[in-house]
Amino acid sequence: MTTQTTDIPPTPSADRRSWLREHSELGVCVLLLALGVLVLTDALTMDVDITQRGPVGPKTVPIVVGIGLLVIAALLAVDVLRGGRGQAETGEDVDLSEPADWRTVLLLAGVFLGAAVLIEPLGFPIAGALLFWGAAFALGSRRIDRDPLIAAVLSLVTYAVFNNLLGVPLPGGPLMGVL
Repeated sequence: MTTQTTDIPPTPSADRRSWLREHSELGVCVLLLALGVLVLTDALTMDVDITQRGPVGPKTVPIVVGIGLLVIAALLAVDVLRGGRGQAETGEDVDLSEPADWRTVLLLAGVFLGAAVLIEPLGFPIAGALLFWGAAFALGSRRIDRDPLIAAVLSLVTYAVFNNLLGVPLPGGPLMGVL
């Protein structure tokens, strides 16, 4: 005895949605491609003074990053079209049934916004120390005896590296004469 089944053929739009759902990683490829084109366009249209030219100028790193983004987008697209799939995250110990910790998110956002507002009048060393200390506090550290000292040292070292070693001027604020 044979049984007959009536299979209704899927519609073309259902086939297209199914294919896109199975190849959703192509969206990341499109994003990487767009970022690569944006970075390259910006780098190639950058106005560079003739005296700033040299073997490694201000265009070098953005061009390398833009080309890297395009290459990664192409390699990822080829992998996805050949059937490659991203693996599900298994390394995190996160309980997805728990709600988001909005208090921490809002505290961090406030600390970042506060540092952005205070960097000009107070300078980077003070605003950076408040940023590092506030971020540590928002993320759960309550060591009042240690955290401000670590934040101050980290901020001063960051200021010295950027300002003195890398030549990226950061606002010194009231400490400008001292540092």
